[in-house]
Amino acid sequence: MTQFDTSLPSIRQVQNLIKQTIPVEFKLLTGDVLTGRVLWQDAHCICIADENSQQTTVWKQAIAYTKPKS
Repeated sequence: MTQFDTSLPSIRQVQNLIKQTIPVEFKLLTGDVLTGRVLWQDAHCICIADENSQQTTVWKQAIAYTKPKS
């Protein structure tokens, strides 16, 4: 089982995005772009909610980058 290491900077950054509830852009390795608020993360996935509160769970290994929307 993979340990969820909250001391890693990437984990802390996503936790801050969850607390701040600001919109985030996820670019996937497929080239697709998802935008929404991060609801939760675990060792393997991140769940985001779009502007219609539609939830999408994304495997972390499918994400090329994540950045806050400005």
